[in-house]
Amino acid sequence: MAAARVGRNAATVRLVAVGKGFPPADLAWAAAAGAADFGENRVQEALPKMAALPGVHWHLIGQLQRNKARAAAGRFRLIHSMDRLELADSLQRAAEAAGAVQAVLLQVSLTGRPGQGGVSPPLVADLLRRVLRHDLLRPVGLMTIAPAVADPEEARPAFATLRALRDRLQAETGVALPELSMGMSHDFEVAVEEGATLVRVGRAIFGDRLAGHATPPPG
Repeated sequence: MAAARVGRNAATVRLVAVGKGFPPADLAWAAAAGAADFGENRVQEALPKMAALPGVHWHLIGQLQRNKARAAAGRFRLIHSMDRLELADSLQRAAEAAGAVQAVLLQVSLTGRPGQGGVSPPLVADLLRRVLRHDLLRPVGLMTIAPAVADPEEARPAFATLRALRDRLQAETGVALPELSMGMSHDFEVAVEEGATLVRVGRAIFGDRLAGHATPPPG
């Protein structure tokens, strides 16, 4: 519905089901219900789920530590959290060892919150140019985590800022950056209205992870 409200084709938006904290069995019913893309925050949690659920696409949406680059390269369809040159160097070496080309999103920090990860907007263009020097890394867009706000409308400026930044980068560099990963359970509709192509939704699908297990849909 959010896509229709702004005249977008809903097929241009992909749902990434975030299974952090839930076992493979919970992800399996989501896959049976039609989910094709799954997101995990940590490589070590993702690997056994990958083994249990072949045939779906995996996204790394949490921060990637350099010492986990070798385990991640070539296993994830998309890594959403490229935010520093040192990580690009490590991931390039890991992709070479894996014989893979790794698609990545540049993570942009629009909140300035410490520990959240992401490069500041004035530095994104330089990071993009540096990542492009790595022949086994393929930057395809941007990602951000919006401010934690009670009203989803308050997140709209962050989403609009990311879209405008992507548009400017494309114009300045000539590099196609079609993907915008933004929006989570509480604000994904606003994100879609502002141009998101990937929305990272966990709680709205699986429920509260503190409960220990998800509740399958009826039927």
